[in-house]
Amino acid sequence: MSDETDQLPDSHHVIAWSTLTALPWRNGGGVTRQILSRRLGTNGGWVPASADDWDWRLSIADVDSAGPFSTFTGMTRILTVIEGKSVTLTVDGTVKEVERHRPFRFDGGENTSAELPHGPIRDLNLIARSGTVDAAVNLETLSGDQPRQVHDGQYCILLEGSAQLSWNTAGATGVTLGHYDTVVCDAAHPPIISGDGILAVITVSDCA
Repeated sequence: MSDETDQLPDSHHVIAWSTLTALPWRNGGGVTRQILSRRLGTNGGWVPASADDWDWRLSIADVDSAGPFSTFTGMTRILTVIEGKSVTLTVDGTVKEVERHRPFRFDGGENTSAELPHGPIRDLNLIARSGTVDAAVNLETLSGDQPRQVHDGQYCILLEGSAQLSWNTAGATGVTLGHYDTVVCDAAHPPIISGDGILAVITVSDCA
């Protein structure tokens, strides 16, 4: 019998947007859909985490009204507006207009509040433990003649356009991606994304 790492890649390497649960904020200002959360395992590598022991967490939120953000002491936050024009954040007294598709990094432990000068938004949130996780979010244009290989430690979300997922593995079945579907890299079978659109590329690694 083959080991799990020898199995062919398939749609299990995609976290479908349609399967995520929308959870309301305590202050009623919007809802959040958690994509995944991970903690650093005792032998290294990222392992699934519970609600209160994660080292990094990736989610998408619908922000419907102005108000304060939750505080995450000891964490770094990267917020990217993916629908709507912009959000105005006040972080420890400093005001910053965060425009669409421009990731903004800030200290999760600072007092932070949001204003919505152009109406409700949807944003992508990466929260990572400072000193434990190196984290980055980059927006990339996907072009039909330049497929994008997903490398180890990367997670790719299709923000706009259309795309397909494939593998350079005999017998593997391709997958059509929907908007906001997340591709999880498999180091044994690195996936390839092809199509036309915009990807959010999330990269995480441990600081060791």
